[in-house]
Amino acid sequence: MGYYRAGFTEIIGIDIAAQPHYPFTFVQADALEYVVAHAHEFDAIHASPPCQLFSRTRAMRRRYAAAHYIDLLTPLRAILSEIKIPWVIENVPGAPPPWDCRLCGTMFGLRGRGQIHRHRLFQCSEMLPLFPVTCSHTERAMNVYTSGQSRYGTEREFCDGMGVTWGNTREGLQAIPPAYTELIGKLLIARL
Repeated sequence: MGYYRAGFTEIIGIDIAAQPHYPFTFVQADALEYVVAHAHEFDAIHASPPCQLFSRTRAMRRRYAAAHYIDLLTPLRAILSEIKIPWVIENVPGAPPPWDCRLCGTMFGLRGRGQIHRHRLFQCSEMLPLFPVTCSHTERAMNVYTSGQSRYGTEREFCDGMGVTWGNTREGLQAIPPAYTELIGKLLIARL
């Protein structure tokens, strides 16, 4: 959604699993294979490989994560490094470097019943004027992951606070706040 708000007009999402609420054109396919076959058809690529292997929440279920999740970040970086168009990779704190910047909901004023921190890391092929963010956390974070309700609101309130107003809450909890990709999208368009 952020790339659309930044000015990109044709947005295609690729995932191996169906995404019935995705707000733009969707192709169900293996994303790594799709990028190899179709990268030349695009002006830019944004990739968000699965983060469960690197997420801090994996510590609560380390054995499960190690047994069920594979590292797609490393092969994705190798594929994108061979592509001659601009690309962006997003993932969670804990994912292996290199990263160009970390974005936080507080720098965009994201709020639910509390500040939404939602730290995300970005690596860009282009030299975009990104910078490591200085978070402005001034109160407890509104974080809702699996319980449906927390002291700081429901899953839906968390998604709405991030600006993820489409789809169901399971999809919304995994989404990148549109404010992040709108910023990166505007910088990409300026470079293009």
